[in-house]
Amino acid sequence: MKFMKLGTKSDTFYTEQATRTLTSDIASDLMIQINDVTYLLHRFALLPKCGLLQRLCYESSDAESVTVELHDIPGGEDAFELCAKFCYGISINISAHNFVSAFCAAKFLRMNESVEKGNFVGKLDSFFNSCILESWKDPIATLQSTATLPEWSENLGIVRKCIDSIIEKILTPSQQVKWSFTYTRPGYTKKQHHSVPKDWWTEDVSDLDIDLFRCIIMAIRSTYVLPPQLIGEALHVYACRWLPGITKLNKTSGSSASQTEESKLKNRKILETIVGMIPADRGSVSVGFLFRLLSISIHLNASSVIKTELIRRASLQFEEATVSDLLYPSKSSSDQNYYDIELVLAVLETFLKLWKRMSPGAVDNSYFLRSIRNVGKLIDSYLQVVARDDNMQVSKFVSLAETVPSIARADHNDLYKAIDIYLKVHPDLSKAEKKRLCGILDCQKLTPEVRGHAVKNELLPLRTVVQLLYFEQEKESMANTGHKLLKQHEMILGAKQRTTTKDSQSKQSLGTTQNLESREKDEHRNKRMDGNLALEMEKKMVIRGRDIEEKDESSSSYKLIRRARSKSEHSMKRADREK
Repeated sequence: MKFMKLGTKSDTFYTEQATRTLTSDIASDLMIQINDVTYLLHRFALLPKCGLLQRLCYESSDAESVTVELHDIPGGEDAFELCAKFCYGISINISAHNFVSAFCAAKFLRMNESVEKGNFVGKLDSFFNSCILESWKDPIATLQSTATLPEWSENLGIVRKCIDSIIEKILTPSQQVKWSFTYTRPGYTKKQHHSVPKDWWTEDVSDLDIDLFRCIIMAIRSTYVLPPQLIGEALHVYACRWLPGITKLNKTSGSSASQTEESKLKNRKILETIVGMIPADRGSVSVGFLFRLLSISIHLNASSVIKTELIRRASLQFEEATVSDLLYPSKSSSDQNYYDIELVLAVLETFLKLWKRMSPGAVDNSYFLRSIRNVGKLIDSYLQVVARDDNMQVSKFVSLAETVPSIARADHNDLYKAIDIYLKVHPDLSKAEKKRLCGILDCQKLTPEVRGHAVKNELLPLRTVVQLLYFEQEKESMANTGHKLLKQHEMILGAKQRTTTKDSQSKQSLGTTQNLESREKDEHRNKRMDGNLALEMEKKMVIRGRDIEEKDESSSSYKLIRRARSKSEHSMKRADREK
């Protein structure tokens, strides 16, 4: 940071009972009152350089002592003392931190070149243009200091000049950046990276007030020089800098509850301003960042317009999300669940509305199928995580699972894993709750390996096990029948290909064909018998299953299930050997 040193004399100001004066052999003849501080100074030092004091003391020029009240001087007593020391020639240092107050006070006192050449205003203005505006961090520090004197800074052009200087440097190609900047990304070191990153400016600019930050971002966007993703990165850095909870917090951390209403209002303004600045381009910000903002908006009670916009933006990129992007604790005091499943459900429902509206008229249907399948897999993986929540209600779990359309799941393997985890974590579920939970599972959409695991799963309700066993037996029967028919078909083709010239050979071929037809009829009859046997088995198991539920699952009924499961396992092993 650059600074300007003025004056050569040592500082002889001192305080005595709320009075500021300086060591001098000459008696004081000018009393300046600013708020609760009184300055005892000399007219010969201040009047030649201060046009305002010349006018105020003109009528009292013959008086031994003059009293002047300057309660409305910008910057207060600190700024006035800098001006007074300049008049006395006492050494002072001017930097970006105290420039604004000194410049505004000097303008107030009319310390212009028209009063005296080489006056304070001229020196400050020269330092501002040649030093502060030419650097990178000094204009940012100057802008920060304008918060105490916003109107004066705006009227004197300080804000506009600083913003213009910052924007000019941001739009400079990264390979031409020669000044120092702050960049603390994990894994980045200047020694290892010789090139300047494109987002080199985002951290320094994030130190500004939200209104000044917005002015810079909107001015940059209007130039259309930087890509939307770079604007989005700047918004992300600013949100991480100022918004509480932008990083994932534990529900019991209590940091949110400790916020005052005033700080909530401030943070709500920051949130709404950031959301309003997100570029319309898809992918300008990550879907994970959108979910973070949505979670914060719920806690800060942001307007419904902001929440709706965030849900819409997140739904447009929902297929790009990962499970970690969805894992946010519930902020509701009435919600006992750890994870905010309602947030995910709201985005999912909006995504499905957009998907249904866009997919029918799509030229490339494979893209929309891939999109919905990605979301289906994402939700099932998310269910496997939230299933470990001890307080997760069956109704909420099922509601989210049922919202996913059937086309979004190529199989139900991941859904079965989520249900299995939920049953293990919640062993005290009632029969009705287990039935409701497993009712969302389609047994026909399970792969053989997963179906084999499910058949042996003691946590599943009886009705689900019966369905699994039936489909397992039906599939095995169909496989065996198909194998036999294939062999018969090969034999028939072989018979047709053989050329015969003798009648005895023709009769033998005819006899073979008749035998094959007789065998085929037998096989069809056996298939019908196997099918009837499967149906009869299901009826018996369902009837006995009901007896189990009514009689509190007697030991004899359990033996029936065990025999059925053992038969299924034996069939699966035999099928593997045949393979």
